[in-house]
Amino acid sequence: MGRRTIDVYTEWRGGTCRVKWWTGEYYETGRKRYESKGGFTDEDAAFKHGLDQMTEIRHGGHVSNRDGSTLMTDWLDDWLDGMDHAHLTEKGYRSKVESHIRPYFKRKTVAEIDVLAYRAFRKHMNKKVSAGTAKNVMMLLGMILDDAVPRLIKISPVERTKRRGKYEKKNKRERKKDMLPEVVEQLARNAETFFGYSGYVFIWTMAVTGMRPAELYALTREYCYPNWPAADPRTDPDETERYEEDMERYGKGDDLMPAIRVERQVQHEDGELRYFPPKYDSHRTLVIPRFLAEMLEKLLKSHDSEWVFTAIEGGCLGSVAFDYKYWRPIADGEPAREGPGVRKPRAAMPEVPSFKGKRLYLIRHGAKAWTDEDGHSRIAVESRMGHELPGVEGTYSSVTVAMERAIMKTLQERWDGLQERLSRPES
Repeated sequence: MGRRTIDVYTEWRGGTCRVKWWTGEYYETGRKRYESKGGFTDEDAAFKHGLDQMTEIRHGGHVSNRDGSTLMTDWLDDWLDGMDHAHLTEKGYRSKVESHIRPYFKRKTVAEIDVLAYRAFRKHMNKKVSAGTAKNVMMLLGMILDDAVPRLIKISPVERTKRRGKYEKKNKRERKKDMLPEVVEQLARNAETFFGYSGYVFIWTMAVTGMRPAELYALTREYCYPNWPAADPRTDPDETERYEEDMERYGKGDDLMPAIRVERQVQHEDGELRYFPPKYDSHRTLVIPRFLAEMLEKLLKSHDSEWVFTAIEGGCLGSVAFDYKYWRPIADGEPAREGPGVRKPRAAMPEVPSFKGKRLYLIRHGAKAWTDEDGHSRIAVESRMGHELPGVEGTYSSVTVAMERAIMKTLQERWDGLQERLSRPES
């Protein structure tokens, strides 16, 4: 027998020395559970290794042999089961794990993912997918590995600051063009050709309010002008004061401001379309200019659906793969559908160059640019977009009636200017 303390001891086996140390745990029988490491040729070095393990155990930084051998795929299961995020966030995380992270690391233990393995995966992702997707996957992997400390690994291999490798320009941004009212009008006319007056008003509502697509899909009669706020279901007893203030501030009338209430979005879960809170719980009221108020009132009179913006066959736009089936022909253009055998004839839709191949979401970006151009206060603009301002500015500022009326005024002026330009005879 070699050197010994209460919790650490060494023993020689053949020509090498092994050290054993107590893990601080007990078996069900009450016997202490030890771990060991062999292969030492120097007994003092083996004994010191055991003492080091005990020090780490006392300070909470020890990774047991059992935990250190945890397979990455098992840790991914545990990590996913422990998530507590909004529905869309969890859905996105699961998709990235199953598509990229799990297949790559399925045969590795968590402890085997060191800084070199981390870099190799980053290189793999940069070759396989777009820069934006790779960045998001690496951010997620970083969260997963950070949460493995200190139980499964002592330190995370995630590199917070890139120090080696070729230079890459930071903040690569999607190229965007100014969103002119004439461009929105052409998109709206294409949308009307594709799915009726609902499409025309949908495009202008997004351009004016900056609502997220899933919020527009979820908009129902009770939260839309001219019905809101009188038709508000008032389901939250903690919002009684706001309900009363809404009736004094918004609605149909000379002294009231027309508005839309953003209360929810729609997303698919378990194969069904369901309501969820808006992203970041950004419940908000959006005042609208007179021209859009008139459009929405006309639209609601034209159909009896619960949804404000109806799909071609009726029902919710959230159930029709809008980005692919609707938006692409609206933005990219499409030839006329006519002639024998065409079940549903449709006029041609010209392409809209500044949105060709681009995302529907860029209309929301354009809405933000319009309010910025018009010089509105930061609190009014960010609140309208569903964002929270950090720090003192966000704490002390609030959106006033004067701010809302100013937004209504400048948006109406954009529309009036467009109508004036469109009415001029061509030279």
